[in-house]
Amino acid sequence: MGNSFFLGVLMCVLAVTSWGAMFPVMEHALRFMDPFYLTAIRYGIASILFLVILFFLEGRHAFATEGREISLWVFGTLGFAGFGFLVFKGQQEISGHDGVIIAAVITATMPLLAAFVTWYASGKKPASFTILMLVFAFIGVLLVVTKGDFSLLKSMGSRLFADTIILAGVFCWVFYTRGGNQFPDWSPLRYTALSCALGSLSIIGLTGVGTMIGWLHLPNEEQLYSVTWDLGYMILGAGILGVFAWNAGNRLLGSVNGVLFINLVPVVALGISFMTGEHVSSGEILGASLVITSLISNNLFQRPETQSFVFRLRKKINVFFR
Repeated sequence: MGNSFFLGVLMCVLAVTSWGAMFPVMEHALRFMDPFYLTAIRYGIASILFLVILFFLEGRHAFATEGREISLWVFGTLGFAGFGFLVFKGQQEISGHDGVIIAAVITATMPLLAAFVTWYASGKKPASFTILMLVFAFIGVLLVVTKGDFSLLKSMGSRLFADTIILAGVFCWVFYTRGGNQFPDWSPLRYTALSCALGSLSIIGLTGVGTMIGWLHLPNEEQLYSVTWDLGYMILGAGILGVFAWNAGNRLLGSVNGVLFINLVPVVALGISFMTGEHVSSGEILGASLVITSLISNNLFQRPETQSFVFRLRKKINVFFR
């Protein structure tokens, strides 16, 4: 294995570690400010930084949208507004340690959810094994949500609504990621920078409308001061550094290998919760483990060498039973 492999692993670990820590950081920030203004400030600044980086790395010509402004705006709105508003609003509604873990675990199911979005978009049904792994992952999420006691589901109406909001936000990011396939000639940085900039217009516009009609309130100086470090991390750590490291790692390892590292997101969130003195129940650990195992199993199943083995095995079985 060459240096590029180990560098790719390092980049992916760096990215998912920054994303796993994002949920505990947001738990603190959400005590002082609503997720809408947090998202508006975060991506308002991040989009400018992305554009500056794009200019220096790819030049002025990279700012050309080639007549695809609407697509970039739609995908940017789904990815940055949809994910930011919904996931962190759901986390805020659940609140505390529970919100951190549930948001991280549901986010980690993204690769399996993507298989069903592909099914809907292309009409190509996922393999039965993938469907089975999604069922196991869903059971794992329920274990985390209920801490292993399914009888609590009857009394968790509002909590389940918050879980659904988070899931909707994750689906938004899946659609955003698929949107990148419509720009095969663009670098990941160019797609990220331009979609983030246009998506930020939606974020700022929606936040402004919410403020004008009284649903939201402009944060005061004390609130801004309280979340300064949190926003700094969300913009530079989970934002710029995380995205750069993820794109670089996936380019070096390939997306099939790279997506495996998304499993570390709930592991990092659980680890931080444990180190900060939070009680992590056996149900949460079991549920997160089931989600991670399902993701890894499905990833291994999708690999060409596994498919080749399954094909040969089926062929031998058919010959045996003739």
